Amino acid sequence: MPAILIIDDNASVGTALDVLFSLHDIDTLQAQSPAEGLAMLEANAIDLVIQDMNFTEDTTSGEEGEALFAQIRARHPDLPVILLTAWTHLSSAVDLVKAGAADYLAKPWDDRKLLTTVNNLLELSEARRELDQRRAREQRQRSALEEKYDLCGAVFADPASERVIALACQVARSALPVLITGANGAGKEKIAQIIQANSLVAKGPFVAVNCGALPSELIEAELFGAEAGAYTGANKAREGKFEAADGGTLFLDEIGNLSLGGQMKLLRVLETGRFERLGSNRERQVKVRVVSATNADLPAMIRDGSFREDLYYRLNTVELVLPPLAERPGDIVPLAERFLTASKPLSSAAMAALQRYPWPGNVRELRNVIQRAELLASGNHIDVADLNLPRAPAAPRPAPSAGNDPDRARIEAVLARNHGVIAQAAAELGLSRQALYRRMDRHGIPRE
Repeated sequence: MPAILIIDDNASVGTALDVLFSLHDIDTLQAQSPAEGLAMLEANAIDLVIQDMNFTEDTTSGEEGEALFAQIRARHPDLPVILLTAWTHLSSAVDLVKAGAADYLAKPWDDRKLLTTVNNLLELSEARRELDQRRAREQRQRSALEEKYDLCGAVFADPASERVIALACQVARSALPVLITGANGAGKEKIAQIIQANSLVAKGPFVAVNCGALPSELIEAELFGAEAGAYTGANKAREGKFEAADGGTLFLDEIGNLSLGGQMKLLRVLETGRFERLGSNRERQVKVRVVSATNADLPAMIRDGSFREDLYYRLNTVELVLPPLAERPGDIVPLAERFLTASKPLSSAAMAALQRYPWPGNVRELRNVIQRAELLASGNHIDVADLNLPRAPAAPRPAPSAGNDPDRARIEAVLARNHGVIAQAAAELGLSRQALYRRMDRHGIPRE
């Protein structure tokens, strides 16, 4: 049950507010002086403060209340405070609201207005507390992950990224092939590096091949090597990436670009560890951990005959799906700050603009935007104009439908997406917090 601290030298005010709030399942504590109120704040869990502005008889300046508010704000910067006084000074009210006061009400107050204000502030306070708790929990999880594993300098703060990285660390010590799927520029190679760094072959080589950057006729030679004269321009024998990665990890990016012939050879290597160089009949033996990645729809390629189904199932013994940057909003600002090289920080408006932008080019586009902005910014910080972000149309929001009450599955999905934060889930569903609780109770969804 939420608790409100009332600080007022008039005991009748405290009694009246106590009766009002008790009718709405809200506990109250009462203090009759600033010193008593501050002591109660330190000793109790308080969700909201209602304080008087004058505590000395025949005093109407409000200076005592301003001093008390300043002390509360210094000790509890996120605690909502409603100022209550019989002597309304407009300039003082404006100054205190600018300083962080939640509201400024005159005596005698309107019960309905006060209750509405209090309920709104309590909901916001609970949502902020739940969010702070979730962030603290996520920070502890990230710290534990960083202590236990080598994350290769990965920058992440979003739970979606953390889940992928945690799973990558979990499967790293297995010798099973891993397939990383996700959009171009999302950071798939960094995930592959984390797998290598925490694997049983961490001291071996890490060799990366971008299959999409090579002509199809050269991919096989790049992977398996070639003897002199195997193709035009092959003047001497050369080893392939499999030989170079022997005892370590081979990262095959854009695996969907591999030719059918190359796919067949790759499947054989995965099954036996044996292959032949192009133009050679002599088998070679290697022990290589294969991690592959693609932004292609491999099941669709299987259906149209351009990718082998047996190879697909061999490659994705473990599949890691890396979401695009737009679905990892918590990563955007930390990544942007990592890409900064000079002493020009991002303004708060620039940070907000970065988080609003959809990032079709993912992390790679973000790096380019920051590097360009840092070069062109003329001031002491990087502002929105320096980012020069393309204008992107806002995603359409679905119109609320009065007759479309969310079912159990939708409520559970929204709660999961918002990590159980009731206020955020309710906002997404277009409901009040109490309305969401009623529907949760109706569907038998527990209140955690």
